[in-house]
Amino acid sequence: MSEVLEAGGWGLLAGSALLMGAVPGYLLRIPHQVIASVMAFGAGVLLSAVSFELVADAYERSGMVPVTIGAVGGALLYTAGNALLARHGARHRKRSGHVRGRGQPSESRQEGSGLALALGALLDGVPESAVIGIGLAEGGAVSMVTVAAVFISNVPEGLSSSAGMRGAGRSKGYVFGLWGTIAVVSMLSAVVGNVAAGALSPSVVAAVTAVAAGAILTMIADTMIPEAFEEAHLAIGLIVVSGFLVSFALSQV
Repeated sequence: MSEVLEAGGWGLLAGSALLMGAVPGYLLRIPHQVIASVMAFGAGVLLSAVSFELVADAYERSGMVPVTIGAVGGALLYTAGNALLARHGARHRKRSGHVRGRGQPSESRQEGSGLALALGALLDGVPESAVIGIGLAEGGAVSMVTVAAVFISNVPEGLSSSAGMRGAGRSKGYVFGLWGTIAVVSMLSAVVGNVAAGALSPSVVAAVTAVAAGAILTMIADTMIPEAFEEAHLAIGLIVVSGFLVSFALSQV
């Protein structure tokens, strides 16, 4: 039971970073280039975590075939869910503005977009939180690095998304209520991942980890990188590499 509670606590901590990012994102007028830079750093952090923690761990446990099947399956599941939500206004949910006409729609502009944005946030956050619980069930080493990576990357996600929500006319109650709910869901996802991993064989755990890795990698490419490079400047690539190296350094501690 203590391990389950620990998993929930770490999941809640990682998810609360979205709320931490949402506060300045909604309340302050932060330049788009600054938001893009912070998002680029978060993308680099997650890319490293997926590469050196999730995929590498899954490969060591069961080899290339389960990793490939799981990662492709996770990418397909995420893409399908994202495509469905995109039809209802959640395509640019991590965008901070309306660069060249791309941004979050208001409810008056597209009815149901508020719900779609909320479901999109769930789609983005659940795989990240689940692997935290899985890592704890498998010994804790992977989980702690993943917690740090998810926490660091969640701050810019909350920052950029909330700036875009403000621009689309979303209320404070909607924005902060959404991210508070996602933090709680992150806690529950970590608990479910921990409990499920304890009942599964190592090969199945590896496949599930690969599914999460595939979903996270697809999310980075589909929602984080476009925002990071929409307002690209000459240092944006360096910032991505910096985030990548910070996460890699954490994995070597």
